[in-house]
Amino acid sequence: MAWIILMVSGVFEAGWAISLKLSHGFSRLVPTLSFLVLAALSFAGLAYAMRELPAGPAYAVWTGIGAALTAIVGMVWLGDGFSVLKAVSIVLVVAGVIGLNLAGSGH
Repeated sequence: MAWIILMVSGVFEAGWAISLKLSHGFSRLVPTLSFLVLAALSFAGLAYAMRELPAGPAYAVWTGIGAALTAIVGMVWLGDGFSVLKAVSIVLVVAGVIGLNLAGSGH
């Protein structure tokens, strides 16, 4: 259950990062409120999951999901532009998260 909560929290992390971008420095009300709610949910889920999971892999999964999803949303919907290097870098982030989890599986 902790892993599921952690992964959902990673999605919320991407949500608050995108809301932060759309808030234009907290000058837009709805994205600012969305940022606050999603950040609270994301951090609460991370905190809950870390009660059962090791810190390194848990944090790597949380940030990896958030970073990869934020980059994908940025490229697809926010006009950040696509490049092969960006796509390869996202794959490397995911591979790094998987590697950390495999290396830490003997706890």
